[in-house]
Amino acid sequence: MTPERGVSPYSFGERVRRLGWSIVQSTLFAWSFHNWYGFRRALLRAFGARVSASSRLRPSVRIEIPWNLSIGDDTAIGDRAILYCLGPVRIGSRVTISQGAHLCAGSHDHHTRAMTLLRLPITIGDDAWIAADAFVGPSVTVAEGAILGARSVAMHDLAPWGIYAGHPAVKVKDRVRHAAD
Repeated sequence: MTPERGVSPYSFGERVRRLGWSIVQSTLFAWSFHNWYGFRRALLRAFGARVSASSRLRPSVRIEIPWNLSIGDDTAIGDRAILYCLGPVRIGSRVTISQGAHLCAGSHDHHTRAMTLLRLPITIGDDAWIAADAFVGPSVTVAEGAILGARSVAMHDLAPWGIYAGHPAVKVKDRVRHAAD
């Protein structure tokens, strides 16, 4: 059954949780000191995010629906990054999401009159880098070690250990694998 236009795809409980998170994010999270990573991780966990104790998120990061977010060890999320977690967003370990990057895990089904909301997953593999102002679209997997260059747009999966650039992103070369530290 397809919801009619104007009918929320979210349950009442989810709308209440989203409102609560919106208030916390725009105050406590955003106003916290730049190096209070543990405080911001605790706020995210309180709203159901799975966030490693060694991850670092800047106070200007914008997150929609944190209970759909998972972040691995030693991962950094830069200033003004947008994690639009309508669907599950899984970010691996040792990942860098640079300033202004946008991960968008949602779209609309243009085949339906109601333009039904689609909550599609995004996966960012270990050791990947999403550079400044890059965009990762719904249903995209950025594989282990891949780099999406600055201001590039990934609307399809990126293969492991490749460097991608452009709109749409295309592979420009292979990335050198470094030995584990």
